[in-house]
Amino acid sequence: MPHPTLLTQGRIGPIETRNRIVFPAMDQNSCDDGAITDLNIAHYEARARGGVGLLILETSAVAWPIGATSLHQPALSDDRFIPGLSRLADAVHHHGSKMVVQICHHGKTAGVDAMQDREQLVPSVPLPNDESDMSAISMDELMKMAGLTGGKRAKQRAASTDDIAWVVGQFADASERVKKAGFDGVEIHAAHGYLISTFLSPHYNVRDDEYGGSVENRARLLVEVITAIRKRCGSDFGIIVRLDGREYVDGGITPELCAEYAVIAETAGADAIHVSASGPNSMGIGFTNGPLPWQPDQYVGLAAVVKMAVSIPVIAVGRIFPDAAETHIKDGDCDFVSMGRQLLADPDLPAKLLSGTPARVRTCINCFVCVAQNFWDGAPICAINAELGHYDEGPITPANDRRNVVVVGGGPGGMEAARVAALRGHSVTLLEKSPHLGGTARFSSLTTPMNAELVRYLTTEISLLDVDVRTSTPVTASLLRELNADVVVVATGARRERPDVPGAQLPHVFSGDDLRALLTGDDPAAAARLPFHRRFMVSVGRSLGFMSSMDRVRSMSKRWMPIGKRVVVVGGGLVGVELAEYLAERGRTVTVLETGDKLGLEMAHPRRARALHEARTHGVEFATGAELVSITESGVSYRVGEKTHTVRADAVVIASGVHADESIAQQLTDDGFDVRVVGDAGSVGYIEGAVRTGYLAGRSL
Repeated sequence: MPHPTLLTQGRIGPIETRNRIVFPAMDQNSCDDGAITDLNIAHYEARARGGVGLLILETSAVAWPIGATSLHQPALSDDRFIPGLSRLADAVHHHGSKMVVQICHHGKTAGVDAMQDREQLVPSVPLPNDESDMSAISMDELMKMAGLTGGKRAKQRAASTDDIAWVVGQFADASERVKKAGFDGVEIHAAHGYLISTFLSPHYNVRDDEYGGSVENRARLLVEVITAIRKRCGSDFGIIVRLDGREYVDGGITPELCAEYAVIAETAGADAIHVSASGPNSMGIGFTNGPLPWQPDQYVGLAAVVKMAVSIPVIAVGRIFPDAAETHIKDGDCDFVSMGRQLLADPDLPAKLLSGTPARVRTCINCFVCVAQNFWDGAPICAINAELGHYDEGPITPANDRRNVVVVGGGPGGMEAARVAALRGHSVTLLEKSPHLGGTARFSSLTTPMNAELVRYLTTEISLLDVDVRTSTPVTASLLRELNADVVVVATGARRERPDVPGAQLPHVFSGDDLRALLTGDDPAAAARLPFHRRFMVSVGRSLGFMSSMDRVRSMSKRWMPIGKRVVVVGGGLVGVELAEYLAERGRTVTVLETGDKLGLEMAHPRRARALHEARTHGVEFATGAELVSITESGVSYRVGEKTHTVRADAVVIASGVHADESIAQQLTDDGFDVRVVGDAGSVGYIEGAVRTGYLAGRSL
C-alpha cells in the first residue's frame, strides 16, 4: 500500500476514524432556509462512500439567521433542524465515515445580519480599515455579491458581556442539537475572520476588559465556548477547534500566537486543532493567502508549529496531495490531513489510494471555480468533476441499448464524453488527428502544469474502459461508416482568427497554439516561420526527443526559447494572462493588450486576482481599453482612447479571436450522421465547459 500512514486508523478524542483523510467544511449553499436537503445528503454521502475518514459539515450557523452568512447554510438554532441533520449523519455513518459539524457565528462577515438590518457583532469598533482590492472583480460579479445583502451596508457593534454570554449559550445549544442528531462532534470555527477569530486577533480585538488585551483574555471567548460545549455534551463528543496559523495582515495572528491559543484550547478540553490561515483582502490576493491556498503545502508549516506545542492531534490543510500527506504525517508535521478541493474533484480519492490505483485519482487543477461560487451564494461546481453541484441528475446508469459511439477530438471534452459513454456500456472509438491526446489542455499544461493532471486522468480512464483510441487519425465520413457509427460526438475545439490589422501575417506573429507548437515541436509549419538559427535549434531539440515531455519543455524553456526578448500578447483573457506570466518568468519583457476594461475574465476571480498579481510581480505590463492598430517587424501600435502608443516587439502572440467552430459537425450532419457537439466546438467554455458538455453528451447516449 503506497500510503500506509495516511490510510491507517486515527483518533480524535472519542472519534476513531478509518484513515487520516479529512474532508473539511466546504460550503455547498444547498440548504432550504437552513434545513438540510437531499442535495446536501447526496454530496456528503458520495464522499463517505468514497472512503473519507472524517467529514466536516460546511460552516453552520449556531444562531441562524442571526450571525449567519447565508440563508442557504445549515442552521443549528432550532430543534426543527434536527431531523434533516439526523438523515445526513445516518447516511454518512452507513458508509463507515465519521462526521462532525463546523459551528460558527460569522461576526463581521454575517451577511444575513446586514440584509436583515441587524448590527454585526465584533470585538471592537470601528473595524480596522483593511485593504480591499476590487480591481480584478467584474461588474457582474460585484452585482451578484451586492445582491446577498440587498445592497445594504453592514454596521457593527462591539459585543457586550451580555452578548458574549448569549453567544456562548448559542454554541452550547447548537452543539447539543448536533449530538442529538447523531453526529460525532463539532468543529468550533475560530478562524477566517469570523466572530471568535476576531476576538483572538490582536488586529481586530483592542478591548480593554476581560476579553481583550492579553493572550489569555483574547482567548476567553473560545475557552468559554469549549467549556460550555464539553459540559453540555460530555466526554464522548468530539471537539475540534479551527485556528488561523497566520493572519495575513499587520498585527494579526502569527504561527507562534496560534500555538499559544492551541495550548489554551487543549487545556480547555479541545480534542484536536485544525490549522488554517486567513487574509482579509478576499477580493484580491488575500483569499489565496488564506483560507484557500494557491501553492502546494501552503499551510503545513503552520500546522507543524502547533504540533510542537500540543499533545492532541493536529489537522493540516493547504493543497496537500496524497504523497505529500503521507510524508507530513510520517514526519510528525501533523496527524491528519484535510483535502477540500481535492475531494470535491474526486470523492473516491481515499478508495483509489486504498486499492493501490493512485493514477486513477482525478486531481484538482487549482482553478478555484468551485469556491468562487460562494461569493454570491451559489452551489459550487467543478471544472473537472461534472457531477459536483448536479447531484439531482442522479448517478451514471447503464444504457438500455449498446451503441457504436465515435468521438472526434481527444481533448478534455472528447475524452470525458468517451469516458462516460463507455461507463454506460457503449462501444466507443476516439479519433484524434494529432499524435497526442489532450488537445489544448495538453498545450496549456506548459503554462498551467496542473492541466496535465486532467489529461493524465482522462487518458488513464478511457484506457481502462477499453475505448479504442486512434491518434494521428483525422475523421472522414468513410471511416465513420466503416466503424458503423450510430452516434458521432464532435469535440474538435474552437477556431482562432488573426486580427484584421496591417502586419498580422508577419512571420513573427504567432497564435497561442503556434507558440506552444514551437515549444513542443508538434507543428513543423510553425517552426518554418522562424529565422534559420532558431528553426535549426527547434529541429535538433525535436529530433533528440527533448520536446516529447511537457515537463521537460517547461524546464528547458527557462534556458532557451525560439522567440526574442520583447513580446506583445494581444488579448488579456485567460490564455493571454497565462502566456504572459509564463514568458515573463523566462526573462521576456511582456506587454499585454486587452480591448476590455478587465483582464482574465474567463478565470474564477480568486485565481484571476492571483494570476494578475503574479504576472505583474514578474514585470508584465497590462494595457486595458487597448485597440490593436498595426504590427510591424519591430513593434506594435495600439490605441487607448484618442492616443496611439507603440511598443517594441520581437514577437507577437495573438491570444484573442477564439470562436466556436461547428464546421466539422455540420459537415458530418450533412453526411447523414447523428451528431452531438461538445466543448469549444459548440461554445467556448474552456476546460470547465468542455468537461461538463462532454459529460452530458456521454450521459445522453
